[in-house]
Amino acid sequence: MNRRDLLASLGLSSFSLLAFAQQAFSLGGVLPELQQAAPDFTLMGVVPTAQGAQAAQRSLSDFKGQWLVLYFYPRDFTEGCTLEARGFQRDLDRFHRAGAEVVGISADSSESHQEFCGSEALTYPLLSDPGGSVSQAYGSWIAPFSQRHTFLIDPAGILRERWLGVRPSGHSAEVLARLIEFQQSALS
Repeated sequence: MNRRDLLASLGLSSFSLLAFAQQAFSLGGVLPELQQAAPDFTLMGVVPTAQGAQAAQRSLSDFKGQWLVLYFYPRDFTEGCTLEARGFQRDLDRFHRAGAEVVGISADSSESHQEFCGSEALTYPLLSDPGGSVSQAYGSWIAPFSQRHTFLIDPAGILRERWLGVRPSGHSAEVLARLIEFQQSALS
């Protein structure tokens, strides 16, 4: 299918896309606007505990009052996703000292997340979005996978920053640096 046919099947033309110039688009849908409330979510997944990763449900509201790094990734156990997860794990204590929690979301099952947490010694939540509804709300879905996007949400639930087409190597440090910039500017 060529581009013109694809756009027509979506009810769009090249010119109709220009009408939306003020909105940020991603291949996975419309990205949420910065400085606005982050899209709400409630998902099942795994939360690591002293006894190992346990099944649990988490919602955006569970993180109210703290910064949240919400990162979407395609699949457990793949090279890039493993590299990204390890980076967040490596920097997790620094995120916690900065008052932030890290949460990963993919379309993988809770069982896959549990195995992934165990094999990589991950100690932060991984949530399962099998139908992609939350990934779509964040403009991060191309079925059947979540796209590699990261969102920084402040303690009031406001979306402050986003990273699209993330390169896994060094990404955690990049997010941590931006979080600290936001916190320092709030003190000024």
